[in-house]
Amino acid sequence: MLPYIVSFGLVVLVVITLLKTAKIVPQRKAFVIERLGKYNRTLGAGFHILLPFIDRISYKHSLKETAIDVPSQMCITKDNIAIEIDGVLYMQVLDAKKASYGIENYYFASSQLAQTTLRSEIGKLELDKTFEERETINANIIDALDKASEPWGLKITRYEIANITPPRSVQDALEKQMRAERERRAQIAHSEGEREAAINVAEGQKQQVIKESEAEKMRQINEAEGKAKEITLLADATSEGLRRISESIIAPGGKEAVNLKIAEQYVKEFGNLAKENNTMILPSNVADIGGTVAALGKVLSDSKAS
Repeated sequence: MLPYIVSFGLVVLVVITLLKTAKIVPQRKAFVIERLGKYNRTLGAGFHILLPFIDRISYKHSLKETAIDVPSQMCITKDNIAIEIDGVLYMQVLDAKKASYGIENYYFASSQLAQTTLRSEIGKLELDKTFEERETINANIIDALDKASEPWGLKITRYEIANITPPRSVQDALEKQMRAERERRAQIAHSEGEREAAINVAEGQKQQVIKESEAEKMRQINEAEGKAKEITLLADATSEGLRRISESIIAPGGKEAVNLKIAEQYVKEFGNLAKENNTMILPSNVADIGGTVAALGKVLSDSKAS
């Protein structure tokens, strides 16, 4: 039985030796090798041979970007308001040797450093600014962490503030402030709407007055043109009437007809004058009406001769 036991022991020893000697490192991983307790080298992805019982893998690191949840903490703003803030930190191991020997636990250290830097940055701002300056706060925290973590072989890629929770009393005050701001904006919008409506009404009235004045202008122009045409037609008719009268006077018997017409018109108008006035107006020679008519006839004869 002894030979079998020895053979089995040798096989087990060979297997253990192979396991200790051959190592396969996955992609985006880094293994730190110590030889007799001292740093020897860093193994990258691939197949590697170690010295059995002399070399050993002391640390294994992932070279991928890692997200770390930064626990929430109370921060005091510049105006002495306590707010609760949490965030997320993104980092990546660049140097496995520094990450192994530069610090004991870089996850814990990075999280603590992010919290202390966040408290420092929040203390520089008032409460209202903390909601507006998130990008600035994130950039300042990344800059501070990146400088501090360089000896650790880390690269701080991003920091994002997840939540900012002010006290309940502050939340109520902010809600009232926002409600008042919304009401103010609503009143401004309503007043602007009324102003626009008043402007539109005034503009409509202005256009109406302009249209009415233009219509009145056109009416007056049309009336003036109508009167002008009327006067022209009346003048033409009068001229035509006078021309015909003159032709009638020149014709045989025209003079006698005119004298008769003038005598009739004279008697008629004289009678009307007596009806309309209390005072009787008489010519200087009442009996000589024929002489008056003859005198008018002479005037017409003189006009005809001219």
